Amino acid sequence: MEAVEYQLMDEAEDGLWWYRALHARVLDVLDPRRAGEPVLDAGCGTGGFLMRLRQARPDRRAVGLEFNPEAAARARAKAGVHVAVGSVNAVPFADSAFGGVVSLDVLCHTAAEPDRALAEFRRVLRPGGLLVLNLPAFQWLYSAHDIRVHTKQRFTAEGVRALLAAAGFSEIRTRYWNSLLFPLMVLQRKVLARGGDSPSDVSLPPPWLNRSLHAATGLERRAAAAGLRFPAGGSVLATAVRA
Repeated sequence: MEAVEYQLMDEAEDGLWWYRALHARVLDVLDPRRAGEPVLDAGCGTGGFLMRLRQARPDRRAVGLEFNPEAAARARAKAGVHVAVGSVNAVPFADSAFGGVVSLDVLCHTAAEPDRALAEFRRVLRPGGLLVLNLPAFQWLYSAHDIRVHTKQRFTAEGVRALLAAAGFSEIRTRYWNSLLFPLMVLQRKVLARGGDSPSDVSLPPPWLNRSLHAATGLERRAAAAGLRFPAGGSVLATAVRA
């Protein structure tokens, strides 16, 4: 990503409604049966999820991996954990080192090679370990935001499932989320900010709007916990197990 986007991420990820909703969703699906086993955040950016993981699951040792050295330094300072500098295409950790691997909006980036990265995630996972992916949905939604954060491709739930199956994972589950706000996202990305010089969406809106948007994601999260599945959304959340 561009340096300015890392700066925006660092400033926004603790309070911005989208990051808070994403981190809550990921914490919901992390396997509680593997308490005590370390979790790798592969492509951890400036450390927002690492910090949230330490706060919510102190029983899980958190480790980060980040390609950008400056972002890795920010993540270490923010989360207080070890963050290695390196690529998801060649993860610098030993085989079967982790009980969980989390990778949030990373395999979509220009420098990532999804097939190689998934093979690496499987390699560093212990048998039975859980992989959690989040990826942007629908290529037709590609916009100025994606250009700013160097997104190469957006995905469908079916496409993510196929990638995980080809990489040898089992117990694959995919679901769309950020669905209630999806029409507003389409309006923002394809109408209001469709110009090539438009900024990314990584910035804090007015407090009242931030609270309202977060409340909508909370309602959707409760509906999902009750078993409701949505046919579309702004992101694809996937879980899979290393057999």
